[in-house]
Amino acid sequence: MAQIEQSSGGKKKKGAQKKMSIHVDFTPMVDMNMLLITFFMLCTTMIKSQTLQIVLPTNEDVKKEQQSQAKQSEAITLILDTEYNGDKPAVDAETGKTVHNIYYYEGIADTTFSTNAYLRKEQFIGNMNHEAQGIRKILRNKNEQVMKEYEQLKNQWKNKEITKEEFDKLAKKNASDSLKTRPVVVIKPGPNTTYEGLINAIDEMNINQISRYSIELPNHTDSVLLRHYEQVNGETIIRPTVRAKATQAPAAAAASESTNS
Repeated sequence: MAQIEQSSGGKKKKGAQKKMSIHVDFTPMVDMNMLLITFFMLCTTMIKSQTLQIVLPTNEDVKKEQQSQAKQSEAITLILDTEYNGDKPAVDAETGKTVHNIYYYEGIADTTFSTNAYLRKEQFIGNMNHEAQGIRKILRNKNEQVMKEYEQLKNQWKNKEITKEEFDKLAKKNASDSLKTRPVVVIKPGPNTTYEGLINAIDEMNINQISRYSIELPNHTDSVLLRHYEQVNGETIIRPTVRAKATQAPAAAAASESTNS
């Protein structure tokens, strides 16, 4: 509490102003501050987790003996790579986005090079004029039956014919319908792929309603295909690791967390 004390000095001149000293007791304020600090420490999250939530496929609707099986006509493999300028990811001058390349093949890898379609190149373009482009178009065509019904369900929800809960339930059932022709996608991030490239690939799985995919490391067969692609097209794909050691292996981290379905 504050106290005002009148100074009692010696003789003063007549008419001189009386001096008062003010004494403030801060003990209650200190107690209140300690209570507030304790309250905020108990009720506040001091460090917020900086993790990214990724929805991975599950095996709940797949029999154990079918988890590693896929028809050749349904399989498609995506080998991811990121272009660099020096030690920094290259950026497209028009879009301002990082340049990610996807080298893909359908079915079983053709290391005999007897066909002209053993390995192709695409990018993450998305939609242009309401039409799918790039790798999105390839994946959508592979999952055409599922996407056709998905669009119908989306229109029913927009027209308020079904609720959001019903839409989510029906869309999930449609994506895992074993009676429809559905692709099995194998995502293989290369050593120079950034986390953005891997996240873009997973986003394409969700956008195209692909419920069966896995994340794996590139193997020797993939290197053979890429080497041949380099010779035919005059490009350099396989090169020393550019990314810093602290951030260089999204493939290893993702492969340990991936789930097949």
